Amino acid sequence: MASNGSAGEVRDVHSSETTKTLLKSDDLYDYMLKTMVYPRENEFMRELRQITSEHIFGFMSSPPDEGLLLSLLLKVMGAKRTIEVGVYTGCSVLATALAIPDDGRIVAIDVSREYFDLGLPVIKKAGVAHKVDFREGPAGPILDKLIADEEAGSFDFAFVDADKYNYGNYHEQLLRLVRVGGVLAYDNTLWGGTVAMPDDTPLTEEDRKKRDSFRGFNAMIAADTRVEPVQLPIADGITLCRRVA
Repeated sequence: MASNGSAGEVRDVHSSETTKTLLKSDDLYDYMLKTMVYPRENEFMRELRQITSEHIFGFMSSPPDEGLLLSLLLKVMGAKRTIEVGVYTGCSVLATALAIPDDGRIVAIDVSREYFDLGLPVIKKAGVAHKVDFREGPAGPILDKLIADEEAGSFDFAFVDADKYNYGNYHEQLLRLVRVGGVLAYDNTLWGGTVAMPDDTPLTEEDRKKRDSFRGFNAMIAADTRVEPVQLPIADGITLCRRVA
C-alpha cells in the first residue's frame, strides 16, 4: 500500500519491498502461507517462485496463495482449455498446466517472451510444456485472431494479469472466447486497497491512474448482466466472473 516516507516521499503501491496481500497483519499472512500454502505447494511451483522472487520485477508475480486458488478452481471446473493474458515468468501458467488434463491447452499471451524464458526450463522439467501455446505480441490482436479462427466459446477459463488499462477491452473479447458457464479471472482489481481510499490519498501518478482505471472496471463488471461476478480480497484482489450469457 502506498505511504509517505519520512521525507514525504510517495511510494509505489507495489514494489520489491511490499507483500502482495490486503491482510492488515503480516504475521497472519505468514501463518496462512506456512500452514496451508507452502506445505501443499508443488515442488516445481516452489522452484519457479524462488527463481521469480530473485528477479528485479519479482513482485509482479502472482503469489502462491493465489496460485493454489486458481489451481483448485480449475480442477473443480474440470477446465481443459484456458487463456492467459500476461505471463511474466509463468507462475500462473505453470499452476494452470499442472491443474488441467494432459491433453489440455493454455494459450499464453505476452508482449515479450523474455521473462517467460526464465521460467520455461522449470515448466519443461515439470513435464507440462506441451500444454502451453505461447503467443508473443499485444493481447488485443491475438485475441481477435482467436475469435476470427472460430475459437469463440471454446475456452473454459481465462486469467488476466496484464495491461491494467485494457481490462475492459479484454473483457469484451474474452466473453466471446470463454463458453457460457466458464470463468474469467482478473487480477489486481483492488490495487493495493487504493480503490477504496479517499481521492486525495497521496499516490504516485501511475498508481492514481491505475486506481481510477480499476474503479471504472469494477463498476463495469458489477453492472454487466452477462456475468456473475465475485471479488475476493486475495493477493491484490481477484475478480472471478462466471459467464451466464
